[in-house]
Amino acid sequence: MSSPQAIPSAARPLSAGAIALMLMLCLTWAFNQIAVKLVLPEIPPMVQATIRSIGALPVIFIIGTLRGVRFFERDGTWKAGLIAGLMFGIEFVLIYQGLRFTPASRAVVFLYTAPFFVALGAYQVLGERLSGTQWLGLAVSFAGVALAIGVPQPDVDAKVLLGDLMIVGGAALWAATTLVAKSSRLRFVAPEKALGYQVATSIPILGFAAWLFGETIPHTPSPQSIGLVAFQAIWVVGTTFTLWFALVKAYSASKLSAFTFITPLFGVVGSYFIMHDTLSLTFGAAALLVIAGLFLVNRPGQTAAAPSDALLNVTKT
Repeated sequence: MSSPQAIPSAARPLSAGAIALMLMLCLTWAFNQIAVKLVLPEIPPMVQATIRSIGALPVIFIIGTLRGVRFFERDGTWKAGLIAGLMFGIEFVLIYQGLRFTPASRAVVFLYTAPFFVALGAYQVLGERLSGTQWLGLAVSFAGVALAIGVPQPDVDAKVLLGDLMIVGGAALWAATTLVAKSSRLRFVAPEKALGYQVATSIPILGFAAWLFGETIPHTPSPQSIGLVAFQAIWVVGTTFTLWFALVKAYSASKLSAFTFITPLFGVVGSYFIMHDTLSLTFGAAALLVIAGLFLVNRPGQTAAAPSDALLNVTKT
């Protein structure tokens, strides 16, 4: 069996297992957005994000300990981990606060400008050069997301534009965090440790933001809200974010990031079934655009045969 290091991650084609994992991650992240909205009437956003990080940290530690990860080993990664953590925390502050000013439909479109930032950064930092066809695929996928959500919208004022800018800032930080994990010494450590840096650093940042904005929990949350926050902490942050960083270490950051375009489409469907939002025929056309864009981004080029267990091998330390 070939060593995963024998094939550069930028050239390694996405395996069927990696694609299946990305689809599961996108579905989870789409429902996470719905979960946050359902909890907002009882737990404000910054408090909710703080609780999520606090709850996720022991989950990450337990999973990593069971896998033999040495969290406190001196390996020269603390600087990169701190930088990634600062960006991770500020990212969520910008996104949640941006949602105060801009509609969610606009926010989700601007949030998924992240693949463009990843592609630009990957070219500059990682040497992952996308072809013209792949850039076209990114543009087609983003057009599909915009069509599905229904932008542009009327009545856009200065506050909405400010919210848009904050969401784009969050998207840029999301991309930057991915690139730091890919280009720094963090790529040599287990995903649990890389994520642990970010979640631990985000706790004081999010907690300070909650205090700064005067957020409080007015009454004891319902069992549903508690359950949804636990879902966010244990599954979304503690588990799926770990899987995401494992994939980032094993495969092309730009190609993986392109798959995140599917998330808002899943979100639209989830909103229809859970929050009873209206679905239009436009959604079908939008889905086709996203799928076509992903096909263009992931067209095989100069690739070598990748081992089927590349993800498992890369995540072991």
